[in-house]
Amino acid sequence: MSFLNKIFGHRDRGESKVGGMEDYMTLVRVYFQASMASSLGITNLAWLPDLRTFKTTLKVPTINNKLGVGEKGHCRKMMKEMYGTSDEFFKEIDVSLKKNCRKLQDIQPYMIQFQGFSQDLMMLMSNLMKFKLRLPSFFKKIIYGMTEKTVNDIFTKNDYGDAGVMKAVIAVRQYNKRLGFSQKWITDFVYQVVILAKKEPVKKDQD
Repeated sequence: MSFLNKIFGHRDRGESKVGGMEDYMTLVRVYFQASMASSLGITNLAWLPDLRTFKTTLKVPTINNKLGVGEKGHCRKMMKEMYGTSDEFFKEIDVSLKKNCRKLQDIQPYMIQFQGFSQDLMMLMSNLMKFKLRLPSFFKKIIYGMTEKTVNDIFTKNDYGDAGVMKAVIAVRQYNKRLGFSQKWITDFVYQVVILAKKEPVKKDQD
């Protein structure tokens, strides 16, 4: 079983690609939780389940008796090496958390908001891009450009003909009004998920 399979509990059956979409989303959550721990002075890992798994499995040491500092740096290093994640991506997360999480009681509502935001965003992007997502992953520049345009439309276009799409657009805008991510951050986030999703093994139909 590979290194990341051990961290994230994948079984060695080819179901999930190591370093794939599931691992990426988990590492994003780990970074969120590590940043929360370091900024709020959290000492109880029970509040932060993804960080707990990450820390205990990788045996990341606690730096200066402050939970989150070493884990945050370790997670950032992994994401840079595996996905080429930029410093600006992490900075925007830190700014969003600083704005929205000022006490322990803010953690759960914030993570619920981010989960709702990311789920609605991905479903909306899939709906709006449709056949464009079928492009092979080696057309990275084209896929990024289409992702960027679609994200821009979500935040600027108000004449969607489908009522369901318009409802989802409004929901994403409302989520992000609280979270405060830039369109560049959202584009990079969605693009990375799209590219990784294309590399996932295709599940065989079961009889």
